[in-house]
Amino acid sequence: MNARSPKILSRLLLAVGCIGFSSSLAAAQQSTLPLWPAPAPLSQSSADQPLLDVYLPAANPSAAGIIVIPGGSYHYLAAPEGQPVALWLQAHGVAAFVLHYRVAPNHYPAEMLDGLRAVRLVRSNAARFGIDQNKLGVWGFSAGGHLASYLLTQYRQPLLPARDEIDSIDARPSFGILAYPVISMRPGFLHQGSHDSLLGPAATPELETQLSSDLHVTSDTPPVFLFATTDDGVVPVRNSLALYQACVDHHVSVEMHLFEHGPHGVVLAQNLPGPSAWPGLLATWMTRHGWMQPHP
Repeated sequence: MNARSPKILSRLLLAVGCIGFSSSLAAAQQSTLPLWPAPAPLSQSSADQPLLDVYLPAANPSAAGIIVIPGGSYHYLAAPEGQPVALWLQAHGVAAFVLHYRVAPNHYPAEMLDGLRAVRLVRSNAARFGIDQNKLGVWGFSAGGHLASYLLTQYRQPLLPARDEIDSIDARPSFGILAYPVISMRPGFLHQGSHDSLLGPAATPELETQLSSDLHVTSDTPPVFLFATTDDGVVPVRNSLALYQACVDHHVSVEMHLFEHGPHGVVLAQNLPGPSAWPGLLATWMTRHGWMQPHP
């Protein structure tokens, strides 16, 4: 079994567990939006078409929205970390937008450009989606958690000149949710597959530092919710610990829940003793901050 196998196995099991939930609500997706007028910047082929899937609830009393960013080692997009999460948010009265961002053979900064563009695009359409542009969060899993952490810490990074009015919109998320995230690209922290797919085999120490989100937390970093398992065998839990400590050091609002056991890629952790509590803890945190209303 290779290093990626436990991650894939856990995600397959989660996908099976989500079939009844997601298939019964599959029609809940309203639309799909391209992030960019074709071609997207730095596109390698016509197949590079980053998208957002839109899931709007019947009622959104908190007027909140969340961009959901699946993981997949920057090599693929993990489907169980997309639609099932959007449907959970939708059922809790929160608008969800699943990001289909570019992955390898695309490298940095294409993925970050897609993430920044997604925040700006949703914010520019806030009235259309029935959300408050000041209540737009990001929720990333694994490598998607790395992309989300980049958005939380480097939203002002000028990667390319603005191409249109949307590129000039504020890209700072209002809050972030990071589930078993990759945070650092430095030795001792990194998940090698995410590192190589994002940065390429010839990454410099300077680029690794630039893409290590714990080193870029400031007092202006938005509030963060972290979830991970201590014995995650794919992404070391010290990634979450490093970001948590950086948030504490900079007086950033942060809440973290670590569970003793659980494989990588548990998503919403249905029927997994211990981690199955984490979506409820997240809902409580979101409700306390006004980004979700109490769920019946």
